[in-house]
Amino acid sequence: MISNDEFCTALTERGFDFVAGVPCSYFSGPIARLTREGIYLPAANEGAALAAAAGAAVAGHRAAVIAQNSGLGNLINPLTSLTRTYDIPVLVFMSLRGWPDPAQDEPQHAVMGTSTHRILDAVGVPHLTVPATAEAADYRAVLDRAQEELAARRTVFVLTQKGAVEKHTAPAAPGGPADRPSRIDVLRAIEYLLDGTAVVSTTGYTSRELFGVTGSKNHFYMQGSMGHAAAFGLGAALRTPERPVVVLDGDGAAIMHLGTLSSVGAAAPHNLVHVIFDNGSYESTGGQATTSPSTDFAGIAEAAGYASARVCDTVEDVTSALAAALRGDGPHLVVARVAGSGIAAFSRATAAMTTTDIREGFAARLHSKETSRAG
Repeated sequence: MISNDEFCTALTERGFDFVAGVPCSYFSGPIARLTREGIYLPAANEGAALAAAAGAAVAGHRAAVIAQNSGLGNLINPLTSLTRTYDIPVLVFMSLRGWPDPAQDEPQHAVMGTSTHRILDAVGVPHLTVPATAEAADYRAVLDRAQEELAARRTVFVLTQKGAVEKHTAPAAPGGPADRPSRIDVLRAIEYLLDGTAVVSTTGYTSRELFGVTGSKNHFYMQGSMGHAAAFGLGAALRTPERPVVVLDGDGAAIMHLGTLSSVGAAAPHNLVHVIFDNGSYESTGGQATTSPSTDFAGIAEAAGYASARVCDTVEDVTSALAAALRGDGPHLVVARVAGSGIAAFSRATAAMTTTDIREGFAARLHSKETSRAG
């Protein structure tokens, strides 16, 4: 295993002083240290991370990216039309979820796990692989080979298997203040309001907790597709206007594709309620901080055309705001400021259901005759 110190020291020795990224639990240790050293930029998404690193590289610095292969699609555009087009050398560390055996990971990683190497080959991007058995000497050798590509002004990927890099072992600090309600407390309080609505929950602990609290087989538990819960809910709401659609989002996920709020405001579906649980952290990848403290979700939603936007700090406020939103024409935004949970309290929905079950259960809810309690 490569220790956090070995990972970061090898980068520093080779002159890297700018690292942008989106959290992945495989790299939680290096991200924690690079953040403390002040050289890590938390990017909105993988493509933005590569673009920021490219800017730093053109400014004369050695730049790297840390990302997960599930977000490779977000990164392809600047990879093919920015760094390759302008010959900008960036070192990209990318975790290999769903590889070498997709059956050993969650279902949302199966396709990308078996495709990552082939996608990079298809777009002509050099890549090196760090296996789970790698030691510090192996890692340094890979970096030396990567430097040859960088010297030729090529962006190069270092694909890293699970277990190759030491994880962050210190307890993750809760994102939100401890005096805020927990997300589980809020979900329990609003569960009755969700009866009869079509619920879409974002990837990570939100979906785990929703399933753990409700046990419903009619909610859409979005594993993977980070940042796209609101867009998925928007499409469903526009084509089933008779059914209230509630999107349970996260602050990090909402930031990843913040432009969707503009799409929601422009389309103005009257039956959509967008709830953002804001705890200031990416909990399921190690508790890294999001940029939500400097992001006014309510202000953005109102400026984008939402009918209303309300920020809530208590369970009672969230319950009241959601009930009111379900009674009036939307779209509405409810920002629930919650405490960080630190660890997962429940298993993923796919431990009890297949992804096909989830899809079909949600489709049945969209077209059922049942009405919302708030209605």
